[in-house]
Amino acid sequence: MRIGLFATCLGDTLFPEAVKSTAVLLARLGHEVVFPPGQTCCGQMHVNTGYQREPVPLVRNFAEQFGDASIDAVVMPSGSCAGSVRHQHEIVAERYGDAELRAGVATVKAKTYELSEFLVDVLDATDVGAYFPHRVTYHPTCHSLRMLRVGDKPLRLLRAVDSIDLVELPEADACCGFGGTFAMKNADTSTAMLQDKMRNIATTGAAVCTAGDSSCLMHIGGGLSRIKSGTRTLHLAQVLSSTRTLPHVLTEAAR
Repeated sequence: MRIGLFATCLGDTLFPEAVKSTAVLLARLGHEVVFPPGQTCCGQMHVNTGYQREPVPLVRNFAEQFGDASIDAVVMPSGSCAGSVRHQHEIVAERYGDAELRAGVATVKAKTYELSEFLVDVLDATDVGAYFPHRVTYHPTCHSLRMLRVGDKPLRLLRAVDSIDLVELPEADACCGFGGTFAMKNADTSTAMLQDKMRNIATTGAAVCTAGDSSCLMHIGGGLSRIKSGTRTLHLAQVLSSTRTLPHVLTEAAR
């Protein structure tokens, strides 16, 4: 397949290794990965904050960048951005767009996937040849869990990883407290939710907490670093791209 890779804002600016790992993984599975150079923000942050007219140019650009018929699928290491493309873009196009935008959005929506659902649902792959000999726990992010409904697909992928010690996270489906601007507008509530999440992560004794969204990992990782927990965060793509010949080497976490 010819796969269009969407980097996402956080991936582009703060977590490029998650994007690179996605490309490496998909290429290792035998697919051509292309990166439309004109891609920008998908507009999720605008819509989530209540500004639905403002992201029209971003939605239009996304449809133009990834609407090429030669691109069989659009894949991104983010449940929240995939959820935005599949749900919010249609709302924006219907309310503030034209016929051309609505058609473009529909075309791209039909072939857009978050990484884990693409691997499991489209490629029918759970064992992707990964090797990761560490204790890991998985945090299901809100958009992937509640908007995309990826269910246990990330866990099925993780269970197939060679030599992994996968430990169930207590109260896994509880939000980590990030929620974009929610963390700034409701800082006390966000912090309390983060403390609950970190407490549950600590009970697992995991060396790594993984998830499918860099935004949640940024929030959780920042908290774990401040308390010097010794647990580091790592995107799901980075775990799945690690192999025996090219293993991911863990950096020392703060203690």
